[in-house]
Amino acid sequence: MRIGMALNYSGGFAETAAEAADLERAGLDIAFVPEAYSFDAVSQLGYLAAKTSTMELASGILQIYTRTPTLTAMTAAGLDFVSDGRFTLGLGASGPQVVEGFHGVKYDAPLARTREIIEICRKVWRREKVVHDGKKYQIPLPADQGTGLGKPLKLINHPVRSTIPIILAALGPKNVELAAEVADGWQPLFFHPEKAHLAWGDALAAGRAKRDPSLGDLDVYAGPALAICDESEVPFYLDLVRPHLALYIGGMGARGKNFYNELACRYGYEDEAARIQDLYLDGKKEEAAAAVPDELVRSVSLIGSAGYVAERVEAFREAGATTLTVVPMALDAPGRLRLVEQFREMC
Repeated sequence: MRIGMALNYSGGFAETAAEAADLERAGLDIAFVPEAYSFDAVSQLGYLAAKTSTMELASGILQIYTRTPTLTAMTAAGLDFVSDGRFTLGLGASGPQVVEGFHGVKYDAPLARTREIIEICRKVWRREKVVHDGKKYQIPLPADQGTGLGKPLKLINHPVRSTIPIILAALGPKNVELAAEVADGWQPLFFHPEKAHLAWGDALAAGRAKRDPSLGDLDVYAGPALAICDESEVPFYLDLVRPHLALYIGGMGARGKNFYNELACRYGYEDEAARIQDLYLDGKKEEAAAAVPDELVRSVSLIGSAGYVAERVEAFREAGATTLTVVPMALDAPGRLRLVEQFREMC
């Protein structure tokens, strides 16, 4: 089982890079740099490439709406170059609050856009002349939409790799099916080993049935919170995770348009999800957090004694996870480092 971790994207680059180098020595396999509406992820990934040497570096995620497909491909090739072939392109649709609210770009057709972007990226990395006639992207731009002077071009540089791994962050059945069909990896959120099949089993099977064998097996990147502790401390750590679940299930989206709320429903928590959302949207955030069931919090996390956590690692493995992108529940960098070192021995 590989170990990953999302790095801090809101602090100083130097501090994050120093911690990343220590985590690399402790056995971290892959580090993700998120991109929300803070600093861009690309700057930090380039900085980290110079400060690390063995672990993979991944965008976690670049959303698909604000970069052209070819710029996304160029950026990935550039990051793969400066990291000596250690970059993984994490892509996702994000949500309309960020895409329309912060970027002022229409949020539409995430499935069609994602499929076309992946096709274009792989064409760029193979240094083919980029010609694409899709529903969302036409390259070169048709003459009646511009000057008519555009012509097919190919990437000037020779990429380190002609096949850079692509991970899709996806929750909805159609998005997950697409990930299983065309991506190298899939990044779900709140992965529940015992109930993942209820949420995604059919979608994964449908996508894998159409998957090109040359892609190999689909890597699954689960992201549990991690705390190795005495059983008496478990409630404390569960309460630290609970507000995060409440934020997503209750507040990350509008009523009737919340992907995470829908996921909780697919896990069988329909009544609880409705109550969490009602409380959260009414401004009762503490009550919403308290309404998150203990069973859900613990099942999507790795919180407990060393023996318990080791058992749960096996549960994640049996459910199909290949990488555990953990969130170490520690107050500082030394604490996170100790947790990763402990966890490395279990994986």
